[in-house]
Amino acid sequence: MLTIPASATPVSDPDPIVGGRVELQLLTTLKCNLKCTYCSLGVGEVLGSQTELRYDMDQLAAFVDKHLTGKEVYVTFYGGEPTLNMRMMEDVMTRFPGFRFQLQTNGTLLDDVPDWMLAKLSNILVSIDGGEAITDGYRGRGIWRQVIRNINHVRSRVGGTVTARVTWGNPDTSFEELDELAEAFDYLYWQFVADEMYAGDSVEKRKAVLVKLIDKFFSRDDALYPVIPLMGIVRNKVLPTRGRELYAGLTQCRVSTHLINVMPNGQIYPCPDMMYAHHMQMGEIQGNWLKKSPLQPTPDMPCEGCEAFSWCRRNCMKNLYLGYVKRDERYRNNVVEPICELLKFMGREIDRHDPAGWFSRLAVPVRRRITDAEVYEYVEIMP
Repeated sequence: MLTIPASATPVSDPDPIVGGRVELQLLTTLKCNLKCTYCSLGVGEVLGSQTELRYDMDQLAAFVDKHLTGKEVYVTFYGGEPTLNMRMMEDVMTRFPGFRFQLQTNGTLLDDVPDWMLAKLSNILVSIDGGEAITDGYRGRGIWRQVIRNINHVRSRVGGTVTARVTWGNPDTSFEELDELAEAFDYLYWQFVADEMYAGDSVEKRKAVLVKLIDKFFSRDDALYPVIPLMGIVRNKVLPTRGRELYAGLTQCRVSTHLINVMPNGQIYPCPDMMYAHHMQMGEIQGNWLKKSPLQPTPDMPCEGCEAFSWCRRNCMKNLYLGYVKRDERYRNNVVEPICELLKFMGREIDRHDPAGWFSRLAVPVRRRITDAEVYEYVEIMP
């Protein structure tokens, strides 16, 4: 546990949160009941390193009062597997009833969540990797069936939406697998895995799937194919100010502006995938201090000269920081640049379908889901 003497407590910035909203991502525990092979918290041995909360609700309330007063706060319960510390979730939801709440979970313990908590959730992000074979390959035998069963069990009692959150690691993930998730959940969201899984024909395989997803997205104008990365890109292309207004023109993963991740020991970091990097610490609950996110755009990052910049607005600051600021050439060549290539490909494929013309034909309720979906606030939009 980090202990900072009062005399040495860092000075807080006057207003470290950009804008009127803040996502308070609370890691209830770093323990998990699964051992997913690609887990980003495995970097720096973060996963499992903190299993008990080192701050209490009074300290959290004092932090909220000092730094988040006047902001619209929405909490994401995160981990590890957050439902392993259900007591902490209950305490937060009871202490701060005016906040909005999201749960990011592997789904295996969803059937243990009380009905009153399910009813207060604006969104549940359920980690699932595609079809049964791929998901079980990453997560363990029988996990896919268990997760689907649990979702069906709780779905009618969830107050908001249920989103399939896919880490697209396996290049053999098929259109059919992702399409099934898009039809079964309220939304499908994916991230291109931040790992070295883009060798050989892996990028081309993903492009072939993307073509089918994008074709289906534009195939109707009376209903929405609820695939968040496509929704977000189309929104940003048709209404470019929407891609800037909530993020002050910075990155849409929110780490530069209003996403703060609180570890069980009370330390605060901007990016949940970089909590091993102690120089990135931007605050602490017990010491009640908070400063501006250290993950900011720099001239080293080539984004502003990129064809995708107007709608991508920098995809992942962790990737950009490691690839261009830390100059990790292997990571840049094997992870960052392939993902950027896929994003640019998505943009070109979407342009091929005349997104502005398609948007103009949408029924008003469908148009509103493109422009104003609440779920945009809980995910990165860009994959």
